[in-house]
Amino acid sequence: MSIAGKINALIALLAVLAGLMLTLFVGQRDYSYQRDALILAASSLVGSQPRLQLTSYYREPADVQATLDEFLNLSPAVKTVILYDNEGEVIGQLNQPWSQKDLLPRFSDLRKNLSPLERGIVTLPGGSVPADLELLGTLSLGERTTSITLPIMSVVDPTKKNLGREDFAAALAYPELVKSVYVTAYIGVDLSSTVLWSLTLPTIALSAGVGLAVVFLFWLLARITTRRITAPLGMLARVADDIASGKQSEPLRIRGSGEIRDIAEVLNGIITGLHTYTRQMDTDRKILSMKVDERTEQLSRRKEELHSAEQKVTETRSKLRHAAYFDNLTSLPNRKLFTEQLTLLLRLAQRSNQNVGLLHVDIDNFKRINDSLGPAAGDRLLREVSQRLAAGVRDSDVLHRRSDEDSSVMDLSRLGGDEFTVVLNQIESVDMAKRVADRLASAVAEPYLIDRQEVIVTSSIGIALAPDHADTVESLLRAADTAMVNAKKRGRNRVVVYDDTMESANRERLQLENDLRRALELGQLLLHYQPQVNARTGEVTGAESLVRWNHPDKGLIPPFKWIPIAEELGLIDDVGEWVLRKACADLIELRASGHSLPKISVNVSALQFHDDFVATVQSALQESGLPPESLEIELTEGVMVSNQESIVTMVHNLKDMGLRLSIDDFGTGYSSLSYLTRFPLDELKIDRSFVLGLAKGKQNVELVRAIIAMAKSLGLEIVVEGVERLEELEFFRNQDVDIIQGFLFSQPVPLERLRELLAPAHFLRQLELLNPGDDNDDSNNSIKLEQA
Repeated sequence: MSIAGKINALIALLAVLAGLMLTLFVGQRDYSYQRDALILAASSLVGSQPRLQLTSYYREPADVQATLDEFLNLSPAVKTVILYDNEGEVIGQLNQPWSQKDLLPRFSDLRKNLSPLERGIVTLPGGSVPADLELLGTLSLGERTTSITLPIMSVVDPTKKNLGREDFAAALAYPELVKSVYVTAYIGVDLSSTVLWSLTLPTIALSAGVGLAVVFLFWLLARITTRRITAPLGMLARVADDIASGKQSEPLRIRGSGEIRDIAEVLNGIITGLHTYTRQMDTDRKILSMKVDERTEQLSRRKEELHSAEQKVTETRSKLRHAAYFDNLTSLPNRKLFTEQLTLLLRLAQRSNQNVGLLHVDIDNFKRINDSLGPAAGDRLLREVSQRLAAGVRDSDVLHRRSDEDSSVMDLSRLGGDEFTVVLNQIESVDMAKRVADRLASAVAEPYLIDRQEVIVTSSIGIALAPDHADTVESLLRAADTAMVNAKKRGRNRVVVYDDTMESANRERLQLENDLRRALELGQLLLHYQPQVNARTGEVTGAESLVRWNHPDKGLIPPFKWIPIAEELGLIDDVGEWVLRKACADLIELRASGHSLPKISVNVSALQFHDDFVATVQSALQESGLPPESLEIELTEGVMVSNQESIVTMVHNLKDMGLRLSIDDFGTGYSSLSYLTRFPLDELKIDRSFVLGLAKGKQNVELVRAIIAMAKSLGLEIVVEGVERLEELEFFRNQDVDIIQGFLFSQPVPLERLRELLAPAHFLRQLELLNPGDDNDDSNNSIKLEQA
């Protein structure tokens, strides 16, 4: 074959190859374009239809079917459309008829190594093709299925229950309020490569036709220009040799006909263009990769910041809730949480026709603990009481368990101060509530060790039931409180069940409180005096001042009815100061009128004994002009037992002023003997309860003798209160105790009648009339003191 033939053949071969390459390139490009266009259309369809949020959330079959139809109709190449939930579970699926038997790839394989927000594209070999395209599938090297997974975004948290369509509509209407988006579902679209190739066949045929035309043109031109091309072949050979040997360092320059030169330039342009395009693509890919990495890092940091902020918000919310709903001292539910829980329980009980019991627990004489041992000790006592109540409540769960239902619900709360509540749910009768209350009262009454000192307290418990006694939180709590107050009135350390008659007593107490607030202003208080008499000489050695309330409507009200109320209302300071000043002034008046009374005694409540008390005593003495030694302060054991240095200091200050100090009602309170030596006392008063005990047996008699012996050994004067019988008088005279105060000589009397009792030899004549040896006494009023 000649060189021209070879050139012609070579050119023809090159043209054919170029045509094939062009055809394949165009076909592949159109195939890629068709696939990318489908992917873009599916993505646009997902992004342009907010209703997909509702479809994926509500999963109504009609909406799901319509959505699948819409995606399946995007192109004949779409063989399968699947709607997944955000966990990968299939909600709905729609296939082309010819792809019914295809196996679905696993969702985890489709979304492997992808974040929830990324679009997934996975191409897998195999799959069904239409019957008329089986040959094309074979020629295209087999069917390949491209699976696309597209996330469906939601502006509403899909994990929330009972969302309405208005929630989605509101979020879409006000996008500026949306702070987060959520992946609620995924759309899966499977594309058939064979069908896509079938869609590119017209373009491939057109490209093939163009290629054949180009081949024919090249062949025709080759024949015409062969001779012209032959001449430069030698030059091309030499140039080729130079290139092969590495001598050709300059760009390819061919001398010859224009066609050869044009071909060389075209080839150089193609090479340069391809090189430039490849370099640009590499650069763009690197830039895109850097941006993706940067964005991923930003998202990771943002996620960590949001997680940290969420933890802080959770912790803060927990602390705020605890502060709002729980008591700081005992960690029990407070009044607010108690009210909310009880409201709910009452509603549930009303629906199920069940009883709810409420126990109102109040610590008896807790204020005396605070005043005697200090607030810190009181707080420790409250914590221990709350622990015992909580333990008692838990232990009592089984008390209300029946064979056919679960155990009762029992909740403990602290309302404030020394008040606690226990709610008993699903109880059958008030007897069950009483058994629980008795158990709790026994637990509270066990001794406590506070600051190495044993303390015993009791509790008063009121019980009310819903709906028997009340049907609202306020009325039920009021009923239980009323029952608790009645428990205190009946002597404390009791359990009382509410009844309707207690309301009238409460109204009476409220009226009494209101009247007491005005009693001082209206001058309704007055003093009575009970003389203290030497049972051997008849001499009056002193008198105890006793306050009385002369109510305009109810007359004289006994002190035991209104003194505790005055203490609770904080009026005891004003009452005590009035008594102190009035007693000093009355003694000055008696002496000015010629009556001899060595001293006057004034009782002091533990609540009065604070920092201002010494100054109040000084002011009363200065105002009245009474000598300090004529005033005797009677202190209760609640004051004396305190270990506070301020109390000790005040007692010594009173003694340094020249006052006399007496311990009142000895043996009825804490009965601690240490304070008798620690405080500078002058007198010990034996309480009426010991006098009454003389007739009850030898042990009581020996106890009184021991008290007398102890007082004498400490050098204390002894005064006996409440002596009403001659036998009692004789007993104490036999014990060399001569100072007697009681009805045997005189009841407490107003100041004017006291003047008569202070007449010389008044009680001496009375002693002469009292002949212990007579047998004329009524045997019913006598007491047996043989053991004495």
